[in-house]
Amino acid sequence: MAKTEKGGSATTSYRKAQIDDLEIFYREAGDAENPVILLLHGFPSSSHMFRNLIDRLSGDYHLIAPDYPGFGYSSCLGLASFNYTFDNISKIVEKFIDRLSLANITFYMQDYGGPVGFRIAKRRPELIKAFIIQNANTFHEGIGPDVQKIGALQAADDPEQFEAAIDRMMSFEGIKEQYLFGTKNPTAISPDAYYIDSFFMQQPGRKEVQKALFKDYATNFPKYPEWQQYLADYQPPTLITWGKNDKIFPGAGALAYQHILPHAEIHLLEGGHFLTEEYCNEIATLINAFMQKYCRKLPRPLQFAVRKNDHD
Repeated sequence: MAKTEKGGSATTSYRKAQIDDLEIFYREAGDAENPVILLLHGFPSSSHMFRNLIDRLSGDYHLIAPDYPGFGYSSCLGLASFNYTFDNISKIVEKFIDRLSLANITFYMQDYGGPVGFRIAKRRPELIKAFIIQNANTFHEGIGPDVQKIGALQAADDPEQFEAAIDRMMSFEGIKEQYLFGTKNPTAISPDAYYIDSFFMQQPGRKEVQKALFKDYATNFPKYPEWQQYLADYQPPTLITWGKNDKIFPGAGALAYQHILPHAEIHLLEGGHFLTEEYCNEIATLINAFMQKYCRKLPRPLQFAVRKNDHD
């Protein structure tokens, strides 16, 4: 990547990497000599959710944001050709990391990025420099009502109601609600985000992929103690930014990290699940201060215009 002036922004490149039988699309920006931040997205999004953050941070960091298999612009193989589980997606992302020869990585994890990223970290702790966690849950107290409802329907072996709940979350209105619920200022949320996610959801095979992952989601819960133990043992530098009004993973999930990561920096903001859509400048400023402290000191602090709000 081309070198850029400190504090500026670098042009984002849009690339693909061949991983097994899959083409993995990714966004890349910033000088490869700068500290690496790997951005792992959630449901129902893609690397598109990081577009604004990449613009704000690419002058000082090497940012890479892949789309998982079956998401965004990456390959969407049929269920007979690829088994869509969190284990398998994490293995594809791990191979992607190796293909790009990434090391000393700060993992930025949102939503599904947690189960994907923590699986990789548990297998390959040597890859990890630090964590940035945004509404990515690892504790039972952080499971919100939407997730509880779907889990209860699955446990009750009620396939009709289970499918109906998933269909609701995959609908345009369901996707839009995930972006708008709990926001302090809904007019700050660009419709581009939920329209693009909805567009991809309508592409052939995409809903089948998401249903497979919903059915596999329960495999994450037994791993919570493993991931908690990993964090307790390694004590990685960790920045947590969290929309405290998120009904998928409410603010209790953020606060739970402090029990095993006493030095973690935790910032609860008056927002929802997709916090960067509303607080991108604030989060970019927090990330820069965190990275200066734990990953590399920059010659001068990088600041963005930040609205007054209740950082906790």
